[in-house]
Amino acid sequence: MQPISIVGPGAPDLAAALADRLDGRIAVVNRASDDLGEAHASDEATDGGVAVEAPADRTDADTAVSLGADGEWTGRGSVDGLDAFLDGLAPDHDYLVAVGDSRLRVPTVLLGTDADREDVPGTVIAAADAPADVDLDRLVADLDAAEPWITREALVRRVEASANADRAGAIATFTGRVRARDAPDDDRTTHLAFEKYEGVAAERMDAVAAELTERDGVFDVRMHHRTGVIEAGEDIVFVVVLAGHRREAFRTVEDGIDRLKDEVPIFKKEATEAEEFWVHRRE
Repeated sequence: MQPISIVGPGAPDLAAALADRLDGRIAVVNRASDDLGEAHASDEATDGGVAVEAPADRTDADTAVSLGADGEWTGRGSVDGLDAFLDGLAPDHDYLVAVGDSRLRVPTVLLGTDADREDVPGTVIAAADAPADVDLDRLVADLDAAEPWITREALVRRVEASANADRAGAIATFTGRVRARDAPDDDRTTHLAFEKYEGVAAERMDAVAAELTERDGVFDVRMHHRTGVIEAGEDIVFVVVLAGHRREAFRTVEDGIDRLKDEVPIFKKEATEAEEFWVHRRE
C-alpha cells in the first residue's frame, strides 16, 4: 500500500482530486477537526467490517474512515497505534490518503503559507500555498516512487503465492521492534530513526534474499526494513521464509536477519529520555 498524508488548509480538496487520479483501491482517512469541518456523516456496516460513509462531494474512495477528537480511529473499530491502523488497511488497499494528520511518517504534502517541514516526521514530497498549486501528475508519480507501507502479513501472502508453495511445509517469520529498554533501570528509548543508503540498501537486501533462496529446501525469502521515525513498541523489520521443512525455515530466518543487519547500509539513531545518538558511532 502506498500511503500519503496531506496537511494544511484545503487538504480535503486535494485528497479528493488525488483520489480521482489514483488507480486501485483507495482508503481516505480524515482527521475530524474544526479546519476540516464535519468529516463523515454516518456509519454503515459492510461485509468487510465497518466503513464510514463519506460525503458525496469529498471522494469516491473505496474506504473512508475518520479520526475523532478523542484520538480514536473509527470505521474498522478502534486501534491504539497509527502503525496498527495502517497495518489493518494495507492488505486490502493500494493507496491510503490521510487528511489532516501530521503525525504519520509517510510521504507528506504540506499546504499553506505557515507550513513547516520540521513539523512532520514523514518525507515532504510536495509543498504549496493551495491545492491548485500542486502538480497532480508529478504528485502521483512521486507517490508511486515512494517507499510503500509493507506489513509482515503482506510478505507472508507473497511467499504463499510463490511457484513452489505446494512443496512448502513451513513459513517462518521474524519481526524486529523498538525495545523501550534493555534493563529495568535503563533510560527509556522513546524512538529510533532509520536512514538508508538510497538504492544501495534495497539492492543489497534483494541480493541477500536471493542468495538465501538458493539454499536447498528454501523456496522464497522476503525482507523489509522500515525507515524514518519508529516509536517504542512499533515494528521495524520483517524477514519471511518459505521452506520445505521447519529446520530450513528457522535457520534461514536467523541468517537472514543477521545478514541484513551486517550487510545492508541502514543507519540507526536512538533517542532516549536523556539523549540522542547514532548507534554505529558507539559500536
